[in-house]
Amino acid sequence: MANYVLQELPKEMADGKKIVFPKMQTYSLHDYETVIKHMREYSGNISEGIIRAVFDAFTSVMESWMPLGHTIKIDGLGVFSLSLGFDTSSPSEKAIADSDKKEENIKTKYRHVCIKGINFKPDTELIERLNSQTTFERVEPNIVTPRKKKYNREERIAKAKAIIERNGYMTLTDYALTTNQSRAAASNDLRDIVADATSGITTRGSHSHKVWIAQLYTKKV
Repeated sequence: MANYVLQELPKEMADGKKIVFPKMQTYSLHDYETVIKHMREYSGNISEGIIRAVFDAFTSVMESWMPLGHTIKIDGLGVFSLSLGFDTSSPSEKAIADSDKKEENIKTKYRHVCIKGINFKPDTELIERLNSQTTFERVEPNIVTPRKKKYNREERIAKAKAIIERNGYMTLTDYALTTNQSRAAASNDLRDIVADATSGITTRGSHSHKVWIAQLYTKKV
């Protein structure tokens, strides 16, 4: 049985209307090693080495063929395709945007297209199998409303660093309480902060043992 909550979409994203949607409660992330072990248990006689080789080969096929305009369909799983966007990190991109030569802008801007992500459309049979094996239970009686961030990004990072300096590490609960966020919002916020190399904050451990520490500590190890 899986758990879910009813969550309200922020008004600025719903044109001021009240829109409620079910959101699944996730409690852990199965990393690559965990997935390999589970696949080994389900497959029986297939070794972990073969499973790794298949994953590596599949990744290589994606890297080779998807940039050429091909989508990849795995029966029973789904279809993978590329998502494109403009590379705004390019120094010339800002120069192009600020330029008065509009016709030249259009032609040059397309030279800065890059891959922004990978789209995945699941196979309908996979969705049907998942639904046949799963029931959902609502774990929160009230509708979860989005909280407005009480502190800006710089203030939140400063509070996180203060906790880490005081305790040597910081838990998700510590951060959520200190910054007045839900655990889900705090988790997403910390993911973005850690991804920023200039934040000075990184992670150690995983799942329920995951904590956040100063990046300087990691470099010394």
